[in-house]
Amino acid sequence: MPTPGLDGYVEPWRKPEHDDLAELARTFFTKEVLPHAERLEQQGHPDREHYRRAGELGLLGLSIPEEYGGGGGDFTHEATLLHEQTLAGEGSLGIAVHSGIVTGYLNDYGSDEQKRRWLPGLVSGELIGAIGMTEPDGGSDVQSIRTRAIRDGDDYVVTGSKTFITNGILADLLVLAVKTDTSARAHGISLLVCELTGDPAGFRRGRKIEKIGLHANDTAELFFDDFRVPVANLLGTEGSGFIQMMQQLPQERLVIGVGAVAAMQRAVELATAYAKERTAFGKPLIGHQNTRMVLAEVATRTRVSRAFLDDCIQRHTRGELDVATAAMAKLYLTEGQCEVVDRCLQIFGGYGYTTEYPIAKMYADARVQKIYGGTNEIMKELISRVL
Repeated sequence: MPTPGLDGYVEPWRKPEHDDLAELARTFFTKEVLPHAERLEQQGHPDREHYRRAGELGLLGLSIPEEYGGGGGDFTHEATLLHEQTLAGEGSLGIAVHSGIVTGYLNDYGSDEQKRRWLPGLVSGELIGAIGMTEPDGGSDVQSIRTRAIRDGDDYVVTGSKTFITNGILADLLVLAVKTDTSARAHGISLLVCELTGDPAGFRRGRKIEKIGLHANDTAELFFDDFRVPVANLLGTEGSGFIQMMQQLPQERLVIGVGAVAAMQRAVELATAYAKERTAFGKPLIGHQNTRMVLAEVATRTRVSRAFLDDCIQRHTRGELDVATAAMAKLYLTEGQCEVVDRCLQIFGGYGYTTEYPIAKMYADARVQKIYGGTNEIMKELISRVL
């Protein structure tokens, strides 16, 4: 179904290969994952088999060089995949973190040995990746993390905890932010790659966090009690972790923006179709002026958001996406997502508040977009610094 206001719109970066990728991704999500949606929501996490199947189809690590098993593409390919996942209404697989974030850290900062050791497994779906930044007392203030890593011979001994970790229940590989110098703030942070297969000694997965939305996507607490990580697993150099995270956050925020715009498009499509089918006072809802005005406004917001997002994607692929613009994208697009979904839900009336209609799930899923990746309040602070 074409999105009102986007009929005929083609992203300036799109090529025939993106069309082929979109079709493959759409088929995978709709035919192989969505039939299990109810079960996945009940179990509270995706199936490992779906990650492996995505790997078999070549849908993981799309921007990773071919020498490490990846697709050899760029962020436009990752964006195409994530766009199709959201349009399909599939929210169990944490591909946005697994491929959109974790593989980027390894590819950009890992040694050749580290890349050859871990990237093929992530690309194949045999390994599931996660990133551990947020702590119970830290939130968006990354500099204040308390999880520490003390050097002991050839190991770091890690003690601390992380929370709200996407893919935390299933993660085999975790990029972990730690303090290697507790006397410093930003300059005391390092990144360690933790191998979690088999739940090694000193590591414990906490409870699966119950959320108001994204029920099929696992989110967990992680605990470290004298957990030993080889020094060889240090990503880059000691003390460079904060800089590495700041360099990667623009892509993380762009990943969030991709999902936001796709959700807007889906909401507008659903609301428009419903307004044409549902009657009230003797005529279809779309025959009432107020409904038409609402649809006109949300379609316009979606079109403008799409254009802004595509400009950011082009800047990012050229290596020109700055921190402030990425923050603007995260702020504007997630605020827009919540507004558009809310206004579209209203068109459904009471049915929009029932879980049998997808718009209700979209409403609950949207709210966290303004929180993770740095809260929108932090985005405003980042933007204000360049004014």
